[in-house]
Amino acid sequence: MPNRKFADGEVVMGRWPGSVLYYEVQVTSYDDVAHLYTVKYKDGTELALKESDIRSQSSFKHRKSQSSSSSPSRRSSSRSRSRSRSPGRPARGRRRSASQSREQKDDKKKTIQETSLALPVFVLFKPSENNTKRYNGEPESTEKNDTSCIILEQKLKPDLEVKRVLEQYSLRPRKDEKKKEEIYSEKKTFMAVKPIEKVPTKTKEMEFGGRIGTFLLIFFLPATVFYLLLMCKQDDPSLLNFPPLPALESLWEWRVFGVYVLWFFLQAVFHLLPIGKVVEGLPLSNGRRLQYRINGFYAFLLTAAAIAALLYFQFELHYLYDHFMQFAASAAAFSLALSIYLYVRSLKAPEEELAPGGNSGYFIYDFFTGHELNPRIGSFDLKYFCELRPGLIGWVVINLAMLLAEMKIHNLSVPSLSMILVNSFQLLYVVDALWNEEAVLTTMDIIHDGFGFMLAFGDLVWVPFVYSLQAFYLVGHPTTITWPAAAAITVLNCLGYYIFRSANSQKNNFRRNPADPKLANLKFIPTATGKGLLVTGWWGFVRHPNYLGDIIMALAWSLPCGFNHILPYFYVIYFICLLVHREARDEHQCKQKYGLAWERYCQRVPYRIFPYIY
Repeated sequence: MPNRKFADGEVVMGRWPGSVLYYEVQVTSYDDVAHLYTVKYKDGTELALKESDIRSQSSFKHRKSQSSSSSPSRRSSSRSRSRSRSPGRPARGRRRSASQSREQKDDKKKTIQETSLALPVFVLFKPSENNTKRYNGEPESTEKNDTSCIILEQKLKPDLEVKRVLEQYSLRPRKDEKKKEEIYSEKKTFMAVKPIEKVPTKTKEMEFGGRIGTFLLIFFLPATVFYLLLMCKQDDPSLLNFPPLPALESLWEWRVFGVYVLWFFLQAVFHLLPIGKVVEGLPLSNGRRLQYRINGFYAFLLTAAAIAALLYFQFELHYLYDHFMQFAASAAAFSLALSIYLYVRSLKAPEEELAPGGNSGYFIYDFFTGHELNPRIGSFDLKYFCELRPGLIGWVVINLAMLLAEMKIHNLSVPSLSMILVNSFQLLYVVDALWNEEAVLTTMDIIHDGFGFMLAFGDLVWVPFVYSLQAFYLVGHPTTITWPAAAAITVLNCLGYYIFRSANSQKNNFRRNPADPKLANLKFIPTATGKGLLVTGWWGFVRHPNYLGDIIMALAWSLPCGFNHILPYFYVIYFICLLVHREARDEHQCKQKYGLAWERYCQRVPYRIFPYIY
């Protein structure tokens, strides 16, 4: 058992990294291997500190009392008495006077050091204590982000007082004065830029079952996709009727792979076109903001024009339906190759560019979750491109191919009502995502998750080939629904879309401009990061109203397929599991990021996704 000086739960004074300031912290744990203490600050921030950066509270109180007992007025009077001595004193008296001057000089040096150490402790805690009392569960809508400016002003006033004391009573040489000014300027700069983002460190808490879980998922996810597609091609797609395994050579065709690669690079060309605005993303750990071109909707229009041209020249789009399994295999192979490339290039990436959740040091885990946060080739952001372009737009193209295949196979002059509903609902969802493309920059996929196998396979394979499962199912299993049923399903989808879109718009508008007069009716809880947690509107109803709208829409997409089999409802079941798991990840991160403010928010908004249920 290593010898440790501070116990878990002990309240001590911890030095903020890169500064000379000490703050009151609580020891939460100790790493026996790295010999680091994990401490928690009053605002909820958690950091790992060395033992040399931690001191007991008693040492600070003792020093503060010493500095107060030696007031500047006393030192000033003793100095005047020393100057009033007669010049005709004997040599011994002069020696004694010189000795006293040296003692006074040492005393003043000590006092100055004690004062500069004691004052910042006071500066830090007064504002945070007032904040806690002011917003104890009852936030005011008038208190917006300007609160941070008031706190900063209160911090700098005592710091200027420190500078005045140092200038008035310092007996140091000019060289020491210059060094002192540099230290002061560094301290002021630190306080002006607080809070400081932490540089990514090794991932301690692994998700998805750790190394074993991620290893199994690399094989389980592709197997699930092929199982679902094989089930849809059967006459009886019941769960107990396991489909026969196809020959491996029947799953691969080089021509199909070439078509898929052409599709991927066509979308890349559309993305690189100099159309659409350029916006900045959220600040990275090093403070830098990446730029993104917002032109997804234009890429969708160009794709629609290209598809229309192919149909005009009588290209058989149902070729996609006839070779659907081969297209899925091609997409899986391409995503695997892309994941290998991403991991190899991430090995040379700087530490600050690694993903906070994919830097564990274990190959399988980092390969799955993504080792690098924002891999780029020049200005071409690979993760951002794959998030919305090849898979999401490809989803719409697949649905259209299924609609045309249904008409050809069943000799229909118009598509079935069920197929029209599925295509319309999902087209609305994709167009909305592309129209509001900028909102994706604040999602967990962009700001937290690295780009590895999980996102590459999800964006390029899972989204287009699993999300289109209802349309693929209806081709082989036509379902007739009545107009009243279609009207009820349409209302349900519109309700889900309204909740989803209005909740996301409310959040994005508040993040972009909290002082907008249109948002004056919204109340929020301020946090130590400068952001606010909404407690009114949709975000006061449940913590994730956008997830609630998503799930309602997913149900509406499955209902047109009828109730003969559970297979078309795989999407809504999977989506509920996905969003519940994502909500748990988000809950954990917000608790670490916002601290006490998040706990207060959870008290105000107790339900996570489903009101009065969960």
